[in-house]
Amino acid sequence: MIWESREFPREAIESLSDQLKVSPTLATLLLRIGICDPDDAARFIHPDLNDLEDPFYLKNIDRAVQRLYKAIKGGESIVVQGDYDVDGITSTVLFVSILRKLKLSVRYFVARRKEEGYGLSRASIDRSLENGVPDIFVALDCGTNSTEEVDYLNSLGVDVIIFDHHRCSKETPEDCILVNPYISDQKSTPWGQLCSVGLVFKWMHALVQHLRRESDPLVSKISLRDSLDLVALGTIADLVPLKGENRILTRFGLLELEKRSRRGIQALCEVSKINPGQAIFSADVSYRLGPRINASGRLANAELPIDMLLEDDRSLCKQAAEQLNRLNRQRQEIERGIVKEATQKANEQLPDAMGLVVYGVDWHPGVVGIVAGKLCREHNRPSVVLSIEGGEAKGSGRSIPEVNLLEVLKNFPHLLKHWGGHPRAMGITLETENLEAFVEAFNLGVGKILQNEVPSTTLEIADWISSDALSEALLRELDCMHPYGEGNPEPIFGIRNTQFLGRLISFGSEGIHFRFQIPGAHGRLVNGVAWNKGKNLPPVNTPLDLACKLNWNQWNGRKYMQVELIDWCFPR
Repeated sequence: MIWESREFPREAIESLSDQLKVSPTLATLLLRIGICDPDDAARFIHPDLNDLEDPFYLKNIDRAVQRLYKAIKGGESIVVQGDYDVDGITSTVLFVSILRKLKLSVRYFVARRKEEGYGLSRASIDRSLENGVPDIFVALDCGTNSTEEVDYLNSLGVDVIIFDHHRCSKETPEDCILVNPYISDQKSTPWGQLCSVGLVFKWMHALVQHLRRESDPLVSKISLRDSLDLVALGTIADLVPLKGENRILTRFGLLELEKRSRRGIQALCEVSKINPGQAIFSADVSYRLGPRINASGRLANAELPIDMLLEDDRSLCKQAAEQLNRLNRQRQEIERGIVKEATQKANEQLPDAMGLVVYGVDWHPGVVGIVAGKLCREHNRPSVVLSIEGGEAKGSGRSIPEVNLLEVLKNFPHLLKHWGGHPRAMGITLETENLEAFVEAFNLGVGKILQNEVPSTTLEIADWISSDALSEALLRELDCMHPYGEGNPEPIFGIRNTQFLGRLISFGSEGIHFRFQIPGAHGRLVNGVAWNKGKNLPPVNTPLDLACKLNWNQWNGRKYMQVELIDWCFPR
């Protein structure tokens, strides 16, 4: 693995450090993510809800507010369909919970991944109408490409509102209210990178402003800040850049998550082994809470986590959380089997393939996206994993920063039945008779972008520090960079010429991990952990260069600094 570090002019580091009254290390981290203006930097490290833009600047949101207000006053019926991932689920919970406070009854449902496919489909819509045709149909985190489905709903006399952030792969639907920054030339605005739950929050914010202007007494029942826990969950899980409004909403949303005000959040934290009083970081959402919420939509019925997050009964929430936990373990078992098969198929294409396309019969559609991500990270190539069933191949693709999947796929839409998503994560459906042509076209498209050369796997060193700088004071200062995520990755620090002291303590199955100690500030020892590195133990009491993350370890009510080893090498 190649270590890379960007050099910034010393004058720029010192200037930002002096103006913000922060350490050069923190100033370097800000420069690394493209923040060099002191005012912008101050807003970044001290986010404020008052800095959120007026929601009415978002195109079509005024129409969505007016239509919803009319429904509230007229007691109209609403059906809402959310997507089956965390973003879609939290969008649905946020929307339904606010409207319930406004005395409006809302029926909600989520498409069944295996039977009904992704997003708005005729099958999912027909199921949603079994209990009657509503006045309004709301699609959250889906619908941007659903022209025919919107026409169908219109033919039944239903008004359609869509809040979505997926890119458009064909004509967008007409005769509906569509809020999507990516298709309204607003993607470069402060809200341009919001995911769907962020857009729904803006909608509810605009609705509250309208209710206040109308002196509506119902507005007193709404506390938008209480909904930020949902916004944080969806935003972090959907891997959108945590800058601008996303950063503000997520920073305060994590604080709301820590309160565990919802019974469902309490229960979910309990099964995720996040103890009461423990701070919640973006990593907890990415690796603990999010996967359990997602597991239901991958394997079963994604309405389960919606029910849980809307429920007030502690016992019912506990039962739902335990079921989500079981589903997550089941998902992991299924995933391991498919990863093994997919890896074998991928190895047959290496080293020549620029992009990897693997497929198998009846691979579970709920986990192919995860498998694609694993292949992409392991081989540093765009990867597509497909499940073949009934003459169709359905699946997901994941990509590296250098390759925009949507730019690749737009060159051969004739081979695809359905496709869409984001530059680095997309869904796809094609006829099996087109598979061979698709594999060839995908490889050619990726190879053209990469100029037939796979990028080297690199490790970005955010800053070089000495072991003498390792202190809890430094870590407390770094806390203002949270939350980490897309656009603000957790920094990896390089520590030159240090050493592992004493002995390394292996743990886990067959000693797959190990613990260690290295020198820190003021002669103190700093504890560390190395995950999945027990098969290649480094030497002890020997000068080494380390690449590490710095984080807090919370255990039994205590909180102390911990070093997480990412890589090591002999001094160069």
